[in-house]
This record gives sequence, structure tokens and C-alpha cells, in this order.
Amino acid sequence: MSWSPNQPDSVDALFERRKAPVLALADDARTVAEACHGMARRFHRGGKLVVFGNGGPSTDAQHVAVEFVHPVIVGKRALPALSLTADVATVTGVANRAGLEDVFAHQLRIIGDPADIALGISTDGDCANVRRALETARDLGMLTVALTGGDGGAIARTPGLDHVLIARSTDPRVVKEVHVTTYHVLWELVHVFFEQPGVLTPEVAS
Repeated sequence: MSWSPNQPDSVDALFERRKAPVLALADDARTVAEACHGMARRFHRGGKLVVFGNGGPSTDAQHVAVEFVHPVIVGKRALPALSLTADVATVTGVANRAGLEDVFAHQLRIIGDPADIALGISTDGDCANVRRALETARDLGMLTVALTGGDGGAIARTPGLDHVLIARSTDPRVVKEVHVTTYHVLWELVHVFFEQPGVLTPEVAS
């Protein structure tokens, strides 16, 4: 049976379940802006962005890193970033020796500096290795930013994280879509702060 414009219910539902999470992201504009300001200040101090996640978010981590290192918008400043999921030899070697739960935290203990930013991505907020890496980053003095979904999961309940941005949907496809929008906004606002003289000084609170 072919689809007809007179059968719109399934199409309407498809768009409807995406509406609320996107509107919730817009309602969180101040929280997002505070995260971006904190990130811009760390970059300004010579820090780098370190991104990580499992499965689909592992490719998001690589996407985020290349956006900062090689901006798609001509003329925008390149900023140092790397993904902890890009090196298969390192990921599998650490997982084999230290266990999958420590695969990102181990790398952060080696390459993380207090001036850096840790960005962890988890679709449901319950990825144990993402949570452990964010805790490690927190203990190292890094700025911690998490992108999660659902109700935020265990990551949102982790004490001491600086910024937790939640895509408020239980549909992993919708969470993915909101996360892509979110990290594009993070990239853009970080550059907006760089273009505003004075906002990256210590006197300006994030």
C-alpha cells in the first residue's frame, strides 16, 4: 500500500516527538551559554578539548573534535581538540589491560591537564566509562561538560560536574539529533565569545 497525504498521522507523530526536546534545549539557552563561556575561557588559557563516548557517541566525539580543529566555516579560529575514540589501538589496548570501564579515564590521566575541557557524550546518561572519565576529569581540575539523554541518568547525578546538558527524550534517535544540534551550538558560541573582547578575562564569571 502506498502512502497518501490523507494519512498524515505517522508523519505528524514523527515530527511531534522531536519538538519538545528541541524546545527544551532552547529553554536551556542560559545553561548552554554558560558551558560555552567556560569552554572559551579554557581555550583562551591554552587548554584543549578532549571528547569521548561509546557507539554512536564515539563518532560524535570525532565529529566534535574535527569541528574545532578544522572549522567548516572559513575564517573561524581553529582550536585544539581530540577524540579519545579515534585511536583503535589505544582504545583496544587499554580496554584489554584496564577494562572497558576505564578506557577513557586512563587516557585522561595521561594526557589531561587542569586547563583542559572534558566533553563526555552518553545517549542515556548511564555509560559507566563516560561517567568515570568525567569524574577523573573533575578530579584533575578540568572543565567537565556532559551531553546526556532521557532524565540525564547516572551522569547527571554525579557530584561536581560543571555542566550537564540533557536531550530530554527516551528515543535514542531523537537524543542523537539533539546532541548534534547542541555541539554545533557549543562550537558556534565558543567562537562568539572569542570575538567579544574582554569576556574571557577572569573578572567575567561564567
